[in-house]
Amino acid sequence: IVRGLLITGRVFARNMLRWMTGRKGALTTYYPEEKRWDYARGNRGKHVLTQRPDGKPQCIACNMCATVCPAKVIEIEAGFDPTDTVHPKYPARFEIDYSRCIFCGLCVEACPTRALTLTSAYEMSFTSREEAILTKEQLLEPPPPLGTAPGTGEG
Repeated sequence: IVRGLLITGRVFARNMLRWMTGRKGALTTYYPEEKRWDYARGNRGKHVLTQRPDGKPQCIACNMCATVCPAKVIEIEAGFDPTDTVHPKYPARFEIDYSRCIFCGLCVEACPTRALTLTSAYEMSFTSREEAILTKEQLLEPPPPLGTAPGTGEG
């Protein structure tokens, strides 16, 4: 107990001294005024569907991401375009339910065409369960860069 109290007292004294001298003490981020920049490269945030140069989704609706998902939050409905000879199969409906997603990244690893990626965009808030279900159109939109307020393009 004494050893634990000594460690806690030492950390407290060091942070208090830093605070009194105007230097930053403990890693405290005053959100939303300050945004963290030191997230790991492997941080898992919002899903994004990548696009081909013609603007169509890279996804070929193979359902591998939905099959491997442990939380069963991905729903894909395949469509067929006979005029497209290169990629005739496409996702007519692609939805991810973020109210149940555990951000494990297995869907990204299972995708054979690298159509689904996880970005570092971590700011997602929903006021209802219906808002937490992202559609194909929402997943095709690139997330705002880190440190910007959603929808404004400003910090």
